[in-house]
Amino acid sequence: MQTTLNLVGEIPHQIGNFHKMIMLNLSHNSLTGPIPPTFVNLKQIESLDLSYNKLSGDIPSQLVELTFLSDFNVSFNNLSGRAPPRVAQFGTFDEYSYTRNRFLCGDPLPKCTDTGSPPPKPDSSIDNDEGNGLIDMGVFHVTFIVSYTVMLSTVAVVLYINPYWRRVWFYHAENAVTFCYYFVLDSILLRRFPCGNL
Repeated sequence: MQTTLNLVGEIPHQIGNFHKMIMLNLSHNSLTGPIPPTFVNLKQIESLDLSYNKLSGDIPSQLVELTFLSDFNVSFNNLSGRAPPRVAQFGTFDEYSYTRNRFLCGDPLPKCTDTGSPPPKPDSSIDNDEGNGLIDMGVFHVTFIVSYTVMLSTVAVVLYINPYWRRVWFYHAENAVTFCYYFVLDSILLRRFPCGNL
């Protein structure tokens, strides 16, 4: 039987003292806080996976000095700022190494690339998993009103042009009104005034 531990808290900066470490995988935990800059001391490391945590802050730019690094993944975190410059080994990592960090920008990510504008500030009240669920309410309202207007106009035009459908529609509308009238009469008035004492 395999036991899985869920690590919490910040990554200890002392990990940077393990100079001969070749691989470090801390993915799928609940680690918080920044990526320790001491990771730059892991000169022999070839694989660094910190994905699926709750890490925040910048990715230390000093990590570009890790010349043996062939696998780097910090996706699905709360990282912000700019991705490390695409030099040395970091020139080989694509956007999938950084995906689902809403406030991370810069090459190779599609947003904020070479704009010179500062990256957006993270909002601590927004959970990491809600990133793709946001809706522009202004666009939603305009789309809803336009769709509703087009639908009503289409129904009105069809009823105006086609007399058969117009008769059917009025027949069903009259039945619905009659049903509602007697339902209200039965449900409210007759129960409130039994024995016909209206």
